[in-house]
Amino acid sequence: MEAVLSHYSASISEFKRNPSRLIEEAGGETIAILNHNKPTAYLVPAATYAALSEVLEDIELGRLIEERRSEKSKVIKVSLDEL
Repeated sequence: MEAVLSHYSASISEFKRNPSRLIEEAGGETIAILNHNKPTAYLVPAATYAALSEVLEDIELGRLIEERRSEKSKVIKVSLDEL
């Protein structure tokens, strides 16, 4: 059985009937949308999605920094006067 990663859940049918009510009842928490008692989607509040997007962007920037650090041997040193 697949784990439900949310304190709130609803069937797809419940979600179709009244999505606004479900969102209100969840009080800003993520809602697992279930199909045959298995999670098929997660309804994530806009603020949470924005925060997650920022974290993912930070992770990607961190990877880019590490990649560039590993290319240090290819760096050409110049002084500001030379520029």
